[in-house]
Amino acid sequence: MYIKSKHPIVIAIVGTSASGKSTNAKLVAKAFDFVHVDTGAMYRTLAWYCLKQHVDVHNPKAVAAVCRRWKTSLKCVEGHVILLVDDYFPAQEIRTAEVSAVVSHVAAVPKVRDWMKKTQRECIQFGNLVMEGRDIGTNVFPETDFKYYLDAHPEERSRRRAAEGVHENLAARDQRDSQRAAAPLMIALGAKVINNSQLTSDQTSGLIIADVKEKLADRAAAVK
Repeated sequence: MYIKSKHPIVIAIVGTSASGKSTNAKLVAKAFDFVHVDTGAMYRTLAWYCLKQHVDVHNPKAVAAVCRRWKTSLKCVEGHVILLVDDYFPAQEIRTAEVSAVVSHVAAVPKVRDWMKKTQRECIQFGNLVMEGRDIGTNVFPETDFKYYLDAHPEERSRRRAAEGVHENLAARDQRDSQRAAAPLMIALGAKVINNSQLTSDQTSGLIIADVKEKLADRAAAVK
């Protein structure tokens, strides 16, 4: 679907772990032919790099120092923005249990959030975006009119994680994400909240797509 806009559009899809952010963000991006950005992968890339460099992920100053010295670049590959480190994207490495166990600690560092916000806002160079993460609508692109907060019952989210072969303490992860001092996970002002415990991915993405189309139609009507 071709959408003409004077300024790039950002659709922010935020939510708890295993709420379907990634799947639905990709479906929405495909529907509108927008570029997809997985901000969680960027934090995972930093966590992976810290482990690789033997940096203490529980030492905020040490982690922040990594952001000042590592050599990174953004690249759009087949409609997806990726963060390269020394021209390499660790696609498989960032999905390991070791990285999953430490990524929330790395993401809680204020200086890391600052670095990520600046870098993620630079993704706008690639055009219209569907950006998934935990603070897109509240911190990275608070000005966007297209904000969606996904959630599901804890039991359902745990079932989804287990189906992926991942056993993660989601309650502890939710607590760390929502109580961190820097850019905590929260529902952005004006966000549409979708509990998809009983919904398929197609149904969830369908709700988002319909709402975006309605907002775009209202915007077009207001310009006339």
